[in-house]
Amino acid sequence: MNKPLEELETPLLRLIDANLNRLREGIRVIEDIRRYCFNDEITAKTLKELRHKARLEPYFTLLKTRDIENDVLKTTTKSETSRTNLTAVQTANMKRAQESARALEEALKLCNTQDAQNFKEIRYALYAIEKKISE
Repeated sequence: MNKPLEELETPLLRLIDANLNRLREGIRVIEDIRRYCFNDEITAKTLKELRHKARLEPYFTLLKTRDIENDVLKTTTKSETSRTNLTAVQTANMKRAQESARALEEALKLCNTQDAQNFKEIRYALYAIEKKISE
C-alpha cells in the first residue's frame, strides 16, 4: 500500500513526526558520544548514515501537525532527569532510537510499506551497533 503522507490523519502524522524526531535525536546523541568520547570513527560514521536515512518527505506536512502545547506527556519523568555515566546516556538513547524506529515502522505500514521497511532496517542496524559497542 502506498499513500502520500498528506492523506493521513493529523493524529497519525503527529505520531510519525514525534517518533522521527526522537529517532534522529537518539541517534545523534550516540553518534556524538562515539565520535567525541571514544574516537570511534567507524561507528560514528555508520550512525550518521542511519540518521540521514531516517527522513520522510514532505517535512513541512509533518511539521504542521506538531502540537507541543497539547502533548499530554511532555513533562520529564524522574528516570529521564539523571544518568549515572556516559554508558547510561548511550544506552538510554539507543533504546529511545530503537523504540522510535519500531513505532515508525508500524505506523508507516498503514501508508507506505517501503518507508516501513526502511525504518525496520534502521532498527536492526541499531540492534547490531548496540551489540558491537557493548562488547
